[in-house]
Amino acid sequence: MQEPIRILHMLASMNRGGAEAMIMNYYRHINTSKVQFDFLLTTPGRYDYEDEILQLGGRINRIRPLTKTRPWEYMQDVDRFFKNHPQYRVVHSHTSSKSYFPLKIAKRNHIPVRIAHSHSSKAESGINGMIRKALRIPLRTVATDFFACGEEAALYLYGKRLAQKKAVIVPNAIDAARYAYNARQAQETRRNLGLEGRFVIGHIGRFFPVKNHMFLIDVFHAVKQKRPDSCLLLVGEGDLMEPVKEKVRALGLEKDVRFTGVRSDVPELLWAMDVFVFPSLNEGIPVTMIEAQAAGLQCMMSDSIPAQCVITQNVRQMPLTCPPEGWAAEILRFQNGYVRRNMRAQVAQAGFDIQKNAKWLEAFYLHAYDCVHE
Repeated sequence: MQEPIRILHMLASMNRGGAEAMIMNYYRHINTSKVQFDFLLTTPGRYDYEDEILQLGGRINRIRPLTKTRPWEYMQDVDRFFKNHPQYRVVHSHTSSKSYFPLKIAKRNHIPVRIAHSHSSKAESGINGMIRKALRIPLRTVATDFFACGEEAALYLYGKRLAQKKAVIVPNAIDAARYAYNARQAQETRRNLGLEGRFVIGHIGRFFPVKNHMFLIDVFHAVKQKRPDSCLLLVGEGDLMEPVKEKVRALGLEKDVRFTGVRSDVPELLWAMDVFVFPSLNEGIPVTMIEAQAAGLQCMMSDSIPAQCVITQNVRQMPLTCPPEGWAAEILRFQNGYVRRNMRAQVAQAGFDIQKNAKWLEAFYLHAYDCVHE
């Protein structure tokens, strides 16, 4: 039996996050007897998806991270890895404009297929943002293929001309059937979490500045003043969790804000929510917004998130310039007469169902691999 081809994915970690969830959704649905995913990662420790990756047949490799003070360590490690593993002919980098560094080394090591993948539509602010913007131009000289989660993400990383000519949109697709609303399970999850009889506002995301948790707490505080039975369910972990908890305590909301940490039962948690709120400062095409809509949720997201991820009529976009009280008023208008229903057809029609997309990506990898071996 012929061995599967092995694709090397390069990113910081395989903990739960947008890009990581997207990779795993595809990995679960490709034919792993034909295509396998291996990983070159820079964050120490065990990862949320580590056991599943190993069970699927993937391999995990760790190297030192890319830092501003000692960048050569990362470069040396990448170069050494490629020299010690000449079998990789297709590499797929998910680190935005910083993909320039590993893809440059991959090019130097004569790896023929070098994929850059844009998962965001904006750069961060400050000096880091300036550096990332500056790297976008040289990135275009070392990548052979240009993927993006959406049109705005393609424009941001590759520029208008290259985005129009060469960028390929690879949707942040999900297993829509897994998220189809289950009323019985929703009630059971509410009961297990002690949320029976509550108006549940939910959010899923890492506690990073871009997710705008502090603003979300202000929004919930305004909702709580108008609807005392409301509660906020926050799913995820991250560096800002403790500061967010401090703000919750300062506002006297400890009994009304639930921090679940990282969870694997995302569909069940979404079914238990009444409204999903996503006030990010910027995003590509957030996987969690697609999942929330697939779960039949009414959603509110910021106007900094690309409208391409609006795939049902259950989404409202709000400007971040609108005060928390304005967001709260819109959230409280959501529930009038709404009945949850199965949204699988809408997800598939919008191009976000994983079955078709996984077949396309599998075929792309196989074709790319065959071309360099002819």
